[in-house]
Amino acid sequence: MAGTLYLVATPIGNLGDFSPRAVETLQNADFIAAEDTRVSMKLLHHFSIKKPLVSYHEHNRAAAGQAILERILGGETCALVTDAGTPAISDPGEELVRLCADNGVEVQSIPGCCACITALAVSGLPTRRFAFEGFLSANRTERKEQLQNLRSEERTMVFHEAPHKLRATLSDMLAVLGDRPIALCRELTKLHEQTLRMTLSAAVDYYNANEPRGEYVLVVSGREKRTGPAVTLEEGVAMVLQRKAEGLRMKDAVRQVADDTGLNRNELYDAVLHA
Repeated sequence: MAGTLYLVATPIGNLGDFSPRAVETLQNADFIAAEDTRVSMKLLHHFSIKKPLVSYHEHNRAAAGQAILERILGGETCALVTDAGTPAISDPGEELVRLCADNGVEVQSIPGCCACITALAVSGLPTRRFAFEGFLSANRTERKEQLQNLRSEERTMVFHEAPHKLRATLSDMLAVLGDRPIALCRELTKLHEQTLRMTLSAAVDYYNANEPRGEYVLVVSGREKRTGPAVTLEEGVAMVLQRKAEGLRMKDAVRQVADDTGLNRNELYDAVLHA
């Protein structure tokens, strides 16, 4: 009879957030699959848990995932943990879950910490509907393309960001999304936890004057809902031509103006071609 894969959420900073059920699950598992065995060893040592550890991460997920599956199919129980937070969310554990599900293995989640939800809850922004985007690309061209695709997103958006990339990301967000509310949640559940609520332009100014420190979750307001086109088609054409003159490609200029005004993108494109 096959074993079970348990997804065990780990603390994102404060060890006091690790639940008794999570501790019990690790204690009862036959082995533990960890993103970084050195990080997980500290957690296990704190809770006096002694179990075999295997490595499962971005760079070995294909081979390691198959090896883990074979052990579970052989009757062993595996607990999957990440360095911090909930496994399989913006994480290679997603593939292990799919592999187990495809092979009839039971998968159970042991809930706990999640930086996305923690930040969303304290952001002060709308929480009924939101979009989790994880980390944006480190490549600026790709990052701006990702943000372009989010210009018309009306849900609150949640991003992860590292301190060394924060300034560039905030600058690109302001340039592409426009000035809108943002909550910058830093070092969640840790000693120096801080949440700053401001606009994107204020955030750019603040971090030009202050060094970013710690890991961030950025909660960005979605676009205000439109009730209809804000301008005429002729005015939209003029806006496209202006943005082309500023250096944007035709395709990007049309997309931006269509997103900003509610005009039909295809109609706008045809009108620009015949202008």
